[in-house]
Amino acid sequence: MSEARTETGSEERLADVVVVDYGLGNLRSATRGLERAGASVTVTDDPDAFADADGVVLPGVGAFREGMENAGPYREALVDHAEAGRPLFGICLGMQMLLTTSEEAERAGQGDVEGLDLVPGRNVRFSTDRKVPHMGWNELDVERDHPLVDGVDGEHAYFVHSYYAVPDDGDAVVASTEYGERFPAVVATEAGNVMGTQFHPEKSGETGLRILRNFVEYCAER
Repeated sequence: MSEARTETGSEERLADVVVVDYGLGNLRSATRGLERAGASVTVTDDPDAFADADGVVLPGVGAFREGMENAGPYREALVDHAEAGRPLFGICLGMQMLLTTSEEAERAGQGDVEGLDLVPGRNVRFSTDRKVPHMGWNELDVERDHPLVDGVDGEHAYFVHSYYAVPDDGDAVVASTEYGERFPAVVATEAGNVMGTQFHPEKSGETGLRILRNFVEYCAER
């Protein structure tokens, strides 16, 4: 933990959060959002840094196969961090990488690509006849309690994606939304420390900032 002074001069405890730099993340926006949410942020490509972090953020923009290939050097550290009960937050592609696999690679003729398998399940392409990729603002429908979604039921977040997560266990779905069909907007493990958003909280205005603050507070309390 570190400490900072708020605008009123009082001390506020901050979580030390690591953002993983594996070549595909929206690092600047994610870092700014987390700092606004009260975190002390380190952007790093060193998996050894995860051990000293209160929480780890896995951002991501792009294809599943490339994401998993780039994240290869961090796989063991990410899994160890999660299995130790420490907070791990995947954003967009980073959330999809928490699952077991994705049909994206298969559709591209690249064979089966294994994800982190922290949230058992599969990522699938939209089957709707609506325009893909899905880009825009969608309402969040919170389906079960989790600290990440405190205070955001019915609010809107910004999505950009062609695939979405289908967890094996429906209880992994924390919040859902709809784009021609219903799909998970937020997922989390039963233990709660591994979580992800299909949308970009760092691009979702005050709703996204609330979610990032919820994550930072969750990290600080662990």
